[in-house]
Amino acid sequence: MIEAMISEMDTAFCKGVFSERKAFRFRLDEETITVVVDAESCHVERGANLEPVDCDCKTGAEMFKRIWYDGYRPGIMDFLGGAIRCDNPLLLPQFLRAFGR
Repeated sequence: MIEAMISEMDTAFCKGVFSERKAFRFRLDEETITVVVDAESCHVERGANLEPVDCDCKTGAEMFKRIWYDGYRPGIMDFLGGAIRCDNPLLLPQFLRAFGR
C-alpha cells in the first residue's frame, strides 16, 4: 500500500502549491517516508532520515490510506486521541492540496 502511494506522488504532484521548500516526515507503523516539496517538484525518500523536517507526523498506515484514498479529513479528536501525532498539523492540508487531495 505504501509503495502505491509513493509511486502516485510524482504524477499527482501539483506545482505551485508551496512557494518554498518544505520537508515532511511520515512515520506509518513500521514504515517511514520523507517527502520534500517545493514550488516545482517533490521528492520521496524511504526510511528514517535524520535531517530536520518542517512537519513530523506519526500515524497508522491505515489512517494515512483513509486520508490519501478515501478523502478522510482528520478532526481534532484524531489528534487529541493520539491516532495522529504531528508537530505542525497546520501544514498537512497544504500537503494534501499539493497532491490534489
